[in-house]
Amino acid sequence: MNGHDPRTQTLIEEFQRRFDAAPTLLAIGPGRVNLIGEHTDYNDGFVLPVALKRDIRIALRPRADRAVRVYSLEYDDWYEFSLDRLAYNKDLLWTNYVQGIAWVLGELGLTLTGFNGVISGNVPRASGLSSSAALEVATATAFLAASGLSDALDGVQIARAAQRAENQFVGVNCGIMDQFISVLGAEGHALLIDCRSLEYRLIPFPSQGALVIGNTKASRSLAGSAYNERRRQCEMGVATLQQVLPEVRALRDVSSAQLEAHADLLDPVVYRRCRHVVAENERVLETVAALERDDLTAVGRLMDASHVSLRDDYEVSSPALDAMVEAMRSAPGCYGARLTGAGFGGCAVALVRPGQEQAVADAIYEKYPKAANIWPEVYVSPAGPGAQLVELG
Repeated sequence: MNGHDPRTQTLIEEFQRRFDAAPTLLAIGPGRVNLIGEHTDYNDGFVLPVALKRDIRIALRPRADRAVRVYSLEYDDWYEFSLDRLAYNKDLLWTNYVQGIAWVLGELGLTLTGFNGVISGNVPRASGLSSSAALEVATATAFLAASGLSDALDGVQIARAAQRAENQFVGVNCGIMDQFISVLGAEGHALLIDCRSLEYRLIPFPSQGALVIGNTKASRSLAGSAYNERRRQCEMGVATLQQVLPEVRALRDVSSAQLEAHADLLDPVVYRRCRHVVAENERVLETVAALERDDLTAVGRLMDASHVSLRDDYEVSSPALDAMVEAMRSAPGCYGARLTGAGFGGCAVALVRPGQEQAVADAIYEKYPKAANIWPEVYVSPAGPGAQLVELG
């Protein structure tokens, strides 16, 4: 089995060692970075993520029964379960993403076949680059292929199934963006998603733009509780604005002019939360327009403004994220930078001129540890494809 990249070759060899047979299929789900559009998804707004060339892969061979036997290379853990007896596992949390997908696909009326699989990924965990969605999408691709059902669901249906697995089986109240981009991303493109209608449009990513991602490696322990609090504050803002703007269903329906006209009705903190979401939605659409006219300087300015808004109005940045963004912006060739993901830790993303990626990485390694007392990780990735299925022969 020659001609495969080193990661795939390693997976094939591991599979042969663990199962004494050759895998027949490779299912791939990529991670993602959000270029702009943070905390807009649960407000029915717009987001602009990019699929990364970092992914989770499952080398698999279908079985003739309903048993699933998987080995995780990074966790060095085996897990075996029956598709007829799915149960949340509080000790091996990664297995719940696999089981959750099986549960949702069964709920959709699909008859699944088991498989043997080896799972491996290079999407950093707990970094805000959606390793969970990557695992869900790779698993969905694997189950559908193993069961001869690859054409049973379209991309939107697969993304919604993966989100439902995370919401209802794993128990994490995530939005739809991560699964959507992991399924529907395309090489050399960002993906504009309308989180209300689920309409989407591929936006060509300019050849003069590259992405550098800086992982702060800082704790994200506050992210969960703050996320729920921010959602409540947005809902409070909508409820208040509906008294004077009855047509408003979500902050997506509010313009900056309307928000300013009725600012005195809102609690000051709620007003700032709303101001971020309303302005961020506008920034996403402005970013799309700037990308389409190849104006990367404008995209960089919008990314910078997004970070300021997330830091000051939404208050989900952190000293580590601010230090990371500052280090990125100090390098030549950086158009703009912002935190990406829920905030409080995780990653920041910079849009840089091709050829300047190393200069930005060097600036991060030089300046960030002095400011944060943490050694970071830096990833460079072009805009990659969405989910893939490869026949291994």
